[in-house]
Amino acid sequence: MKSQNKSKKIFILYTLLVGGFLLFLAVMLINTLKPRDLPSLYTKNTSKATRGSIISADGFHIATTVKLYKAIVNTYYIDSKKADLFVKLFSIYSEIPSKEIEKKLRQKGVVVLSYNIPQKQAQYLKQLAYELRRLKVFIERKNPVTGKTSLHGLSIIESGESREYAYNKLLTPIIGYPHKVEEDGYTYVKGVKGLEKKFENELQAKQDELSQGPRDVNSYILLNKSSFTKQEINGLDIKLNIPVSLQIRVEKMLDAMQEDLRAKEIMVAVMDSSNGKILTMASSNRFLPREIKTSDYPYLNSSMIEYSFEPGSVIKTIAFALLLDKGLVNPYDMINGHNGRYTIGNKTITDEHRFDFLSAENVIVFSSNVGIAQLAQKLSGGDFNQGLIDFGFSKVSTPDLIYERVGSIPNVMQLNSEIYKATCSYGYGIRVNLMQLIRAYSVFNNNGRMVTPQIVNSFIDNYKREILIPNEEQIQVIKPTTAQRMKDILIKTVNEGTGTKTKIQGLEVGGKTGTAHIVEEGKYVNEYNTAFVGFANDEKSRYTIGAIVIKPKKSQFAAQTAVPVFKKIIEILVEESYLKPNIIEQPSVPDAGLN
Repeated sequence: MKSQNKSKKIFILYTLLVGGFLLFLAVMLINTLKPRDLPSLYTKNTSKATRGSIISADGFHIATTVKLYKAIVNTYYIDSKKADLFVKLFSIYSEIPSKEIEKKLRQKGVVVLSYNIPQKQAQYLKQLAYELRRLKVFIERKNPVTGKTSLHGLSIIESGESREYAYNKLLTPIIGYPHKVEEDGYTYVKGVKGLEKKFENELQAKQDELSQGPRDVNSYILLNKSSFTKQEINGLDIKLNIPVSLQIRVEKMLDAMQEDLRAKEIMVAVMDSSNGKILTMASSNRFLPREIKTSDYPYLNSSMIEYSFEPGSVIKTIAFALLLDKGLVNPYDMINGHNGRYTIGNKTITDEHRFDFLSAENVIVFSSNVGIAQLAQKLSGGDFNQGLIDFGFSKVSTPDLIYERVGSIPNVMQLNSEIYKATCSYGYGIRVNLMQLIRAYSVFNNNGRMVTPQIVNSFIDNYKREILIPNEEQIQVIKPTTAQRMKDILIKTVNEGTGTKTKIQGLEVGGKTGTAHIVEEGKYVNEYNTAFVGFANDEKSRYTIGAIVIKPKKSQFAAQTAVPVFKKIIEILVEESYLKPNIIEQPSVPDAGLN
């Protein structure tokens, strides 16, 4: 009897064990066959390539692109017991206040916690996303519609890019500005003006990064034969010839001079006369590219190439050079000054300072309208017109910029007229921009050859390889002997004539003043533009320099407006060691009383 009871108990126990095992197998089979959203054994990562940067000659990033990210979470998958932990950790990593996060998490479903997360912070938040999964802050949920289970954690997704300007208004409007363009939910920037527009093709990103393949338990891609990687190719960086240190000083000087002269705008440029490299190109009117206001609209154009004006007496130098090069005038010829008043047809030409007679070269030195009007008659209309074209007027001067207003010159028929010939010779009836004047005057400081202004020095690719931009071919405009004689006349103008206030001991300085009435709505008004264009050289360096002052209220004369600006530029070049005056120190004389 005892034996039967024992066998019965063993049978029952065995039955329970077998039944339990069969139940376990059934549950496993059901779980295996049950449709679920299993994590993929493969994963894919993408990263957007970025727009290239604009870099100064001294290596500072003036304009750069930063990626922006957005943080997304589905509140449905946050474990209610660990919601506080999520808030605290996300607040620490994102630097967003906890209360702000709590407020957003009150919404049900998909919530965007932030749209503008910087790239560095995004990397930390991606690490946090893995940690939150490890800490089981997120739990699997069953979709009531599909019946499938899934788990969604914290997602950090690229949302776009933003253009940053480390030096705010520096070098605007030459750099220009971009606008935002959205494609497939991603925000890009594209250039609208300035260098940003001109070099859009070079700056824009070329190829996004893509990595895909089998993954490990942490969703990292395993690099093997089954994986695939495509490297990102960012846009080219643009390196300028303009150093930040010099540009900052010049712009500060212009701001102070604009206030002192009560001018609408002052613009300057400095170019290496031997190769065309631009050291500085600046305006007193600038804007912040990221925050353009309505009041900034007048400043968005690059006035150095987009503001054309009648240049006044700075053109006398060009007319005289054409006469000299063709052998039509001798610098020592005596010209009748007609006591400051000379009539051609029905037009009377006047001089500010009256002369009886003066030498031909002194027509330039003392800026005589009467003198140059008579000399210009020696040029044929065809020679005058072609000469202006040869000096670069009515043509694009600066290929690195866009939307240049090339101005205009009188045609051959007009220049066959005595009056047109006279007025054009002293800067009326012709329209130019600052960079055209800079380019033309480089001829006098470069043995008769004209160089092309070059703002951009090179491109830099993903591998930090520098692709140099070759210099434009130099054009022989006038004979070297003519250029040297014109150079001497311009130096004499600074030493004895209208530009004496630009003289600096130990440097070779030459240039010409110019003052002209402004035309508004087809009529001359009682306002002026003033100019001084010339050069400053030491034993090793040669620079062509130009300064234009638009509508100065303090004075209408270039000698009191553009000339001081020009001199301050030279002083800055000396202080920044671009020019080194050759000053011979006099030996000290011993005190006679000491023996």
